[in-house]
Amino acid sequence: MAVETKATEVPWETLSPDAKLERRFAAWLAAPGVQFATPQAKADYQSRVTNVIDALQLKKTPSRIPVLPGLGGFAEAYCGYTTYDVMHDVDKAIDVMTRCTLEFQIDTTVGANAQSARVWELLDFKTYIWPGHGLPADADGVQFNEGEYMPVAEYDAFLDDPTDYYWRIYLPRILGALGPLSTLPYLPYAGQTASVPSSLNVFGRPEIESALLKLIEAGKEGLKQQQKMAPATRKLTELGFPNMGGGNSKAPFDLLGDGFRGTRGIIMDMFQRPGKLMAAMDRLVPILIRMGVNSARMGSCPLVGFALHKGADGYMSDEHFKTFYWGPLRKVCMGLIQEGLIPRLGAQGGYNQRFEVIRDLPKGKALWALGYDTDMAKAKAAIGDVACLMGNVPATRLHTGTPEETAEFCRHLIDVAGKGGGYLFSTASIDRNAKVENVKAMIKTAKEHGVYS
Repeated sequence: MAVETKATEVPWETLSPDAKLERRFAAWLAAPGVQFATPQAKADYQSRVTNVIDALQLKKTPSRIPVLPGLGGFAEAYCGYTTYDVMHDVDKAIDVMTRCTLEFQIDTTVGANAQSARVWELLDFKTYIWPGHGLPADADGVQFNEGEYMPVAEYDAFLDDPTDYYWRIYLPRILGALGPLSTLPYLPYAGQTASVPSSLNVFGRPEIESALLKLIEAGKEGLKQQQKMAPATRKLTELGFPNMGGGNSKAPFDLLGDGFRGTRGIIMDMFQRPGKLMAAMDRLVPILIRMGVNSARMGSCPLVGFALHKGADGYMSDEHFKTFYWGPLRKVCMGLIQEGLIPRLGAQGGYNQRFEVIRDLPKGKALWALGYDTDMAKAKAAIGDVACLMGNVPATRLHTGTPEETAEFCRHLIDVAGKGGGYLFSTASIDRNAKVENVKAMIKTAKEHGVYS
């Protein structure tokens, strides 16, 4: 990422990882260019950000545990909308974000489903189905279409040139509108300078023009949505609510196993072609570091989010986890840490057998967001001295319990995970059937009980 520096500042590339992180924290706290609505809004913003920073770094106990539940589909239902509504109308998504942020007063802006059904439809997106497109209009959420989108025979093409593979083979396969791009010749270099113009004649073919025009149309549609969402998010910042979005990246094993080889394919690869699998993941490491760095803007939250899909207990042996999952993922994490960023590792499924391995990151430089299948008491004892923890109220408790039971569970969780700091109170994403009274009891309890004396 290109980072602007003043003439009197030390050049970014010469800074240590700690100094880079401190500069990112300072910029996030300062909120450059933000005109806060009131002095109180500015104070609230800075208090919320400071508490998160203190929790992440494990150097100082925050004044209060940050309260950051993922309201998910519950927020849509609370505002009277379906997933179809917010995917087809960005104004409704903005309404969800704005109303729930102001009404629930948690320590960040409430996320809205900003995926545009129109963009997905224009591109003929094949790896998902969504309400009104493969799912009933009243369905909750979207569904991934599991598949082997990169056959084993294409490993060599991927290893030879991942970018070429992505644009000429993979995208035309998962985006029907870009199908004609699969007919493009290999164009890494055009040879001599005089050959450059003629090598691009292929882009004049009608089918290629049609694909590119569809891509432009989808891009304009997405940009139009972004141009509405960005000022709405900024307005909430001006009212004192930081955005915890930060950047994003992927575990190399998950990237290959989710969207390329598929679950069955990558499991077979661990046994039948481990060398190819490791080589492919090594190719991805610098790409995924760059992805995280480029998506984490200076002045925004310096967390880089990972949704860890295939590393849970029981998915693979401990030895396979160390070799195939954690080894490449740790390289990506260390690359981000070198750039002054903090990986936010969202562990989906139980990680109770993984603690000894995953604690191998520098102290205060990682955030582990743990699902309800992970024992938080064991996690606190095993990795709480090296990493901040986040989680883990199960959504089921908010569906079936009472407000009193919800409050008691939250108090116990805070007592266990919040001891001594290094903890962010959160949930798994809450779906639309959660009881309003339970969600309110959860937030109220977390705010009141999470104060450090």
